[in-house]
Amino acid sequence: MSTDLPVLTDKDFASDQDIRWCPGCGDYSILAQMKKVLASLGKSQEETVFISGIGCSSRFPYYMNTYGMHSIHGRAPAFATGLKSTRPELDIWVITGDGDALSIGGNHFMHMIRRNVDLNVILFNNRIYGLTKGQYSPTSNVGTVTKSTPIGSIDQPINPLSLALAAEATFVARSVDSNIKHLRAMMQRASEHRGTSFLEVYQNCNVFNDGIWDYAKAKATKDDTTVELEHNKPLIFSRGEKGIRLNGFTPEVVDLSSGKVAQDDLLFHDESADSSQLAFLLSRMRHPEFPEPIGVFRAVERPTYDTMINNQVQQSVEKAGAGELEKLFGGGDTWTVE
Repeated sequence: MSTDLPVLTDKDFASDQDIRWCPGCGDYSILAQMKKVLASLGKSQEETVFISGIGCSSRFPYYMNTYGMHSIHGRAPAFATGLKSTRPELDIWVITGDGDALSIGGNHFMHMIRRNVDLNVILFNNRIYGLTKGQYSPTSNVGTVTKSTPIGSIDQPINPLSLALAAEATFVARSVDSNIKHLRAMMQRASEHRGTSFLEVYQNCNVFNDGIWDYAKAKATKDDTTVELEHNKPLIFSRGEKGIRLNGFTPEVVDLSSGKVAQDDLLFHDESADSSQLAFLLSRMRHPEFPEPIGVFRAVERPTYDTMINNQVQQSVEKAGAGELEKLFGGGDTWTVE
């Protein structure tokens, strides 16, 4: 934490740029909660960087009074990895969308996760391409009718959390844009994690895919369609009337109101498990068969890429000296072209 800094508020992190998102977009909620979280971290604007790719979500750096970079489609992880490796003291956030991260950026996303670079990644998932006007995305459901799939998508959608966990992500969480208290808590947890923290946010695009997450957002349904993960606590939902237990290796919904199933019989969440198997199982629970988990799926410690690469540099300098760039360029085989 920085010292001798004035106390900052969320307004200090707001830029002077006009926000160019559609009225009613879920991005506004994510932006508002981000400013509040940053104000609580005790870091200055100069110590904070936002890096994005291309898409509606990727306008984010313009709206933050911090350093930032609006980079290339899908390549934000590469830019962020380079910056964190050379300036490890910076607090770096990668802002991306389901199209940006999981289509053209899928390769970069996977390798950032497996390397465990000390970055905070927020993926805005609206299951559509918004900036380019409504084509289906890698997370769109089978059968989704869009301008690019006029008779319905035939592609199996990517599950972002499952993909991250398969790459051995050390921190994985999910929240919902309209659940502002929960969203802010997940951002706070992500910021505290050492390594790649990955937070998926169910975000509504009210122009091209309006209502896609209504089951997880609406007051009338969210208690039955989502279950909040709490470390070392059983999976209970539907106002305490239902729970999740394991039948062998398969989760199943059980009725708690009858008294025939005790809470001790339920599946207890362990976000700190060394194995990612439990988190992966939870990531596969999808509506309407199951309530969809929100919260922290996994939070474990592992050495970070930026620390290890700088340790290697230091070891090399101690062994062979700092070296000279001119000698490096002029060394080895050279050719003279006449």
